[in-house]
Amino acid sequence: MLDATQVEELICIVSAMDRDAVIDKLLTLRAGFPVDFSPAFLDRTPLDRLRHILIALCMQTSQLPVDEVAAGV
Repeated sequence: MLDATQVEELICIVSAMDRDAVIDKLLTLRAGFPVDFSPAFLDRTPLDRLRHILIALCMQTSQLPVDEVAAGV
């Protein structure tokens, strides 16, 4: 489980990500359960909702989007 500081960091990282970065993370995030998004769903879903889904997945898997953390975003 992420602690409060990590959750805050996660929200800051994901809120700064553009649509392509969010979609890339949704498609490549490793989870202990199947996660499958159709291209149509990803294309028509508003960016804020995709960010919300990514945050929920990261919290569920206790992961931060590592590439953005390493890049200092």
